[in-house]
Amino acid sequence: MQLVMKRVKQIQEYIADEELARRYRKSREMSLLSELYGRYMPMVYGVALKYLKRPEDAQDAVMQLFEDLVESLKIHQVQKFKPWLYTCVRNHCLMELRRKNRDLSITLDDSFMDLCVDLHLEERKEDHEEAVRECVEALPEKQRACVNAFFFEELSYKEVGTRTGFSLKNVKSFIQNGKRNLKSCLERKGVLTYEPE
Repeated sequence: MQLVMKRVKQIQEYIADEELARRYRKSREMSLLSELYGRYMPMVYGVALKYLKRPEDAQDAVMQLFEDLVESLKIHQVQKFKPWLYTCVRNHCLMELRRKNRDLSITLDDSFMDLCVDLHLEERKEDHEEAVRECVEALPEKQRACVNAFFFEELSYKEVGTRTGFSLKNVKSFIQNGKRNLKSCLERKGVLTYEPE
């Protein structure tokens, strides 16, 4: 009977992921973030290991992502925590792979990556898909070509340059400006939201 009562108490005390994130954003209480992240640490490690292959790299990713969450959850309102976190892990791993395997200097601004906007068509929510497509289509032609190749086709800067005929410097510039324009467009459409600290 005591075991049953303990389990009932645990169920009653369970707080939804999004509520924990909201409480953390307001209070900055690390125990809330630890509880939230602890629920998904095996998933984070598994996804990181799938992409990075080496256990020590996956462990580093788990730690780095927790450090990133300390700051990003202070300002970002997360509607669905688990898919958002999965996207953050995947994006982090893809950036690591690009950095290591292609020896490229990735110049993604922190605020854009912290948002962990899922720019991969197969995993976006239906209600955001139209807004993202419209924002990509609204980009100037050169930015649109580079953003599509870099994010959707996951080509390196060099590969984007080969495909488009642009110099490496121009490719980086078009992608950086395209990201900035995409972010502004998505904010205007209400896909990205911010809560002031």
